[in-house]
Amino acid sequence: MSEISTDTHALIRPDITSPFTEIGRAEWSRLAGETPMPLTEQEIQAFRGLGEPLDMAEVSEVYRPLSRLINQYAIATRQMHRRTRGFLRRDDETQSPFVIGIAGSVAVGKSTVARILRDLLARWPETPNVQLIATDGFLLPNAELERRGIAHRKGFPESYDRRALLRFVTQVKAGVEEVRAPHYSHLLYDIVPGEYTSVRRPDILIVEGLNVLQPASMEHPLAVSDLFDFSVYVDARTSDIQRWYQSRFLRLRESAFSDPSSHFRRFAGLDDDAALALADEFWVNINEPNLIENIRPTRARATLVLRKEADHRVQKVLLRKL
Repeated sequence: MSEISTDTHALIRPDITSPFTEIGRAEWSRLAGETPMPLTEQEIQAFRGLGEPLDMAEVSEVYRPLSRLINQYAIATRQMHRRTRGFLRRDDETQSPFVIGIAGSVAVGKSTVARILRDLLARWPETPNVQLIATDGFLLPNAELERRGIAHRKGFPESYDRRALLRFVTQVKAGVEEVRAPHYSHLLYDIVPGEYTSVRRPDILIVEGLNVLQPASMEHPLAVSDLFDFSVYVDARTSDIQRWYQSRFLRLRESAFSDPSSHFRRFAGLDDDAALALADEFWVNINEPNLIENIRPTRARATLVLRKEADHRVQKVLLRKL
């Protein structure tokens, strides 16, 4: 048992008052039991984010038991919904999807975690229809951010259309046949007018984003995190995340940034020193403050925390006690 320290550099200290149970990687991997490994090496290669050393062992030892645990949560939640409908004598009501939130810093690998879970959970017979949505689509358009004077705080909670995101997840939970989310282009670094991502009656909806575990407030009395049935926070030391961010920036400089239509094409010609200096500027002025002020404080609200070490591999799992 352990406490999640507010300082991500600190060691996790045993504390019987903690709401979490700490599980080491070896013990966690054994919890997969006889759960089959449905993904192939070729499929795992497709999941790899920029610079993430994802391999068969990582998926088998970390995400296979996690998919088994979430599957059991989903089954139990479905049974509770069925019993509640029976108690209310409303057996004709639509089954509510199981909703998972995945949070964490820029460059920590949460998008890769979301994609792996999407495909693993879809292999369970109880939940074949698993759909994934990133909250990037609910960022305010760049023009609106400029109008509000917060373009420099893109990715901070106030840069999102929180009401639209809440409405989207509420409609999915209510069983609406088709719900559409705006489409965000990382190449253009903006919302694409007239383009949408559709979600159609999933068994499980995964919502991935920086600030998805933000709590409600006086200004926003209902938060999207209130609609989650399970949530995951992807955690690592700040120094490691910064290094991963630098590495990703250098790789993007050689790939996506070189696209003529890229918003960041002006960075493609930078040498290594200039690119690293710019990456550090973005980190220090935007990404690290957002992590410290908004993202990391939500870690303790997660159902489960995946703790990564410097090599990007998960070494500890913290599971909220029931």
